[in-house]
Amino acid sequence: MEATFEKKIIERAVLVGLNASCFTDEETATERSLDELEDLLETAGGFCTGKVLQNRHTPDSHSFIGEGKALEVKMLVEATGSNMVVFDNELSPGNIRALEEIIGVTVLDRSALILDIFAQRARTKEGRLQVELAQYKYLLPRLSGMGASLSRQGGGIGTRGPGETQLESDRRHIRERINRLEEELEQVRKVRAVQRERRMKNSVPVVAIVGYTNAGKSTLLNQLTGADIPANNRLFDTLDTTSRQLKVSDDLDVILSDTVGFIAKLPHHLVNAFHATLEELEYADLLLHVIDAADPNMEQHSAVVNRLIRQLARPETPVLKVYNKCDRVYYDDIPRGRDIVAISAKKGINMEGLLKAIETALARKRHHVLLRLPYSMGGTVDTLHTGAKVKSVDYTAEGIEIDVVLDEILYGRFREYVVKEL
Repeated sequence: MEATFEKKIIERAVLVGLNASCFTDEETATERSLDELEDLLETAGGFCTGKVLQNRHTPDSHSFIGEGKALEVKMLVEATGSNMVVFDNELSPGNIRALEEIIGVTVLDRSALILDIFAQRARTKEGRLQVELAQYKYLLPRLSGMGASLSRQGGGIGTRGPGETQLESDRRHIRERINRLEEELEQVRKVRAVQRERRMKNSVPVVAIVGYTNAGKSTLLNQLTGADIPANNRLFDTLDTTSRQLKVSDDLDVILSDTVGFIAKLPHHLVNAFHATLEELEYADLLLHVIDAADPNMEQHSAVVNRLIRQLARPETPVLKVYNKCDRVYYDDIPRGRDIVAISAKKGINMEGLLKAIETALARKRHHVLLRLPYSMGGTVDTLHTGAKVKSVDYTAEGIEIDVVLDEILYGRFREYVVKEL
């Protein structure tokens, strides 16, 4: 799949959301989530011409918001010269077909809009494979309901990615393509597994940066490592994972990995497709949860990230909360406590404090000790050089004394030979 980056059409869209009492927080629409949907639309290259928030006890099985409200949306579309309607909720194929028949323009949902942004932003082969897989899995059950969306020429929002001819071909062809994409991504996972095993053998901890989209993750990676990752003030600016080595202190080097930003109502197709990338969270030794301290919806956005951390990371993985953009809020408004750091990644404020906090968090899983081994265990020295951070080796009358930093596993294995904790 070749993603199209040039925008040929400026979409004018009316945004619609349904707030129903039967919905969960992840399903319902609010004024706040419609504002975020507007940001997503602008990121995709569109322009919001109006917003409609409908309150109902339950969604209409046919037109989702009810035919009367759908006709109101149609009038707003005509009055504003809009050519698209984007829903904040996830729509069924039948909903899409019914709404397009009533309103007369293309209808998309939030998931389709996010997928479109990912199609624009994916630059590496791996990223494009992941996006294409997510698009096909999203589109496959919706083929019968795409209506006007499939008849449009490519280049606009919702038409990037798999081409018109492919989408109109039979389902078997699409399923075969999904299988091929999954096989290719499985190879990517195997390569990552080999790289991960090599890092573990070298005893290099992995620190993964996570956070809500546009919280400043790439800016932080750039500030700490000198990486030249594009860091613009827009949603989903970074899709492809970047890893760099970071010297935290004289005793500690880590691999610092940036990850794709999270967002409310992130399509599960994307979470599944990006598993090869997001599984870095599962094997990370520490997570840096970057939080935009100036975000008025900070608590809600943090909750979204926390839910995904619980879903993707190991339960015992420590999390360091990093409140970014601290220069833009009052000092007293920043939370304090253990495993909390306030910084400004853009201005480089309190980077030393962050490095110290990283070292402290990882030290709970690492042990800097002096070992004294009998000479009969001389071959173990090579094992320690391979699997731990050996600072010095001294051959004494009492035995081989090794100044070394051990992980939990090696510490348990050599605990009886520990002379003292350093």
